[in-house]
Amino acid sequence: MTESRVASLDAIDFKILRELQVDASMPIEILAERIGLSHTPCWRRLKKMEDRGFIRGRVVLLSPEALDLGVTVFATITLKAHTEDVLLAFENAVRQCQEIVECFSMTGDRDYILRIVVGSVADYEKILKEKLLHLPEVASINSAFALKEIKYTTALPI
Repeated sequence: MTESRVASLDAIDFKILRELQVDASMPIEILAERIGLSHTPCWRRLKKMEDRGFIRGRVVLLSPEALDLGVTVFATITLKAHTEDVLLAFENAVRQCQEIVECFSMTGDRDYILRIVVGSVADYEKILKEKLLHLPEVASINSAFALKEIKYTTALPI
């Protein structure tokens, strides 16, 4: 039995990760102070977690509404075929569409679920006609519009 990678993290590492989930832009000096370490040991721990893949990257979260992108659509996709080539072609095409902000392969009667962010219903209709219907091997698309965001977080429950 192999040891889980997460087992190599201690309480201080988790404190670092929790603080960064709140504000990844905080200077290392402030981060170190908040978790009770000096600058250099904190930086070493941070670098080690980045190198080991616990930290994917650091980003700025934008306001969709402020950027006139206040419409979220969840589209479930069923494919015509399920060969490795078809799945890879579909997934590669999805990665090229900037309006698709998330894509998950699913179990059940649908193959994928997409989260799409656009400015209006008309914008979605255009993307549906010009992009989504042209994704490789799409048999059907079922779209649902989000009425209201109840909870949104990028923070993992650690």
